[in-house]
Amino acid sequence: MTALKTFSFVRHVDGLRYHFQTDGERNGRPAYRRTDGQVWCVWGPEEGWHCEIAGGLVTAYPVNSLGNEPEPPATVWRSFKNNRSYLYDLRPTEPQHNSWVRA
Repeated sequence: MTALKTFSFVRHVDGLRYHFQTDGERNGRPAYRRTDGQVWCVWGPEEGWHCEIAGGLVTAYPVNSLGNEPEPPATVWRSFKNNRSYLYDLRPTEPQHNSWVRA
């Protein structure tokens, strides 16, 4: 099985997408960094899978998951920061295939 390399969080209310890609490991599992560098999606022994920002502040958890999967679960995630909360779908990114067309 190939480990998840990239994925997107897609916000339910408006379709806004945040893209993540692998960037090393944390606690023996892959770590994912949002492409703008502001948020990490990581696994921890106490929190399970979660998203965090600078200083280790947790900002999202998967819904309907035990959080012990080998990679972030493709399920609904709930974010929370200050007094806002949103639901997102974690969607694995489809591999890009190069198709060559001759003129």
